[in-house]
Amino acid sequence: MGEREETPLKPPHFVLIHGISGGSWCWYKLKSMMYNSGYTVTCIDLKGAGIHPSDPNTILSFDEYNEPLLHFLSSLPPHQKVILVGHSAGGLSVTQATHKFPNKISLAVYVAATMLKNGVLTEQDIKDGVPDLSEYGDAYDLEFGLGVNQPPTSAIIKKELQRKILYQMSPPEDYTLASMLLRPGPICALLNAQFPEVNECVEKVPRVYIKTMYDRVVKPEQQDNMITKWPPSHVYSLESDHSPNFSSPFALFGLLVKVAASISCT
Repeated sequence: MGEREETPLKPPHFVLIHGISGGSWCWYKLKSMMYNSGYTVTCIDLKGAGIHPSDPNTILSFDEYNEPLLHFLSSLPPHQKVILVGHSAGGLSVTQATHKFPNKISLAVYVAATMLKNGVLTEQDIKDGVPDLSEYGDAYDLEFGLGVNQPPTSAIIKKELQRKILYQMSPPEDYTLASMLLRPGPICALLNAQFPEVNECVEKVPRVYIKTMYDRVVKPEQQDNMITKWPPSHVYSLESDHSPNFSSPFALFGLLVKVAASISCT
């Protein structure tokens, strides 16, 4: 009898989610590496981000902001799973997805990301998961789509501070690209990211956290607090600023390949 041929494993499908003010363009280095290595990779523009045409000042709920990701997951064929990778505020998008589509996600990866099991519910959640840039003074340009007497609807770090806060270790060409493409993000929607009704299946989705040791946005102590409160299965570290997709792309790619290899992907 001849030996039975083994069916080769299908390469993992990575889905990359940007943070506030970013877009799918943030992942151009990682997407190229993944594609050239045979992986399937999808980069999503959340609503009002990247080339999505919506005005971020009109996006007031997190469900609306995260709709492109949720629509993508709902459209996957039965039994197909993906690895979700969220950067910065993209961690909130990943967490909501694990609540709504736990059976579609083989692994959730948080990269310098907000990792709060129930979203932004308490003052402590804000302290742990929301950037505090007060040390830089008036760090944001704000827009008030509902009127000046209402909370701001969108925010972006001031252009003169972006290099210092977001990209202090990133190559100048990536900072230049980002300075041309960053958009105000729907801050009102993000602060309304709340997931109080826990789907217990969310705990069945493996999670890993990738810390960024020189992060000036989601500071290392904030990352440690979130890791302590909702422990992932593994924690890795990068000697990176807040944007390892630019400053440490090869090391980040290596970690993503490593964690993908540690799970059974279908």
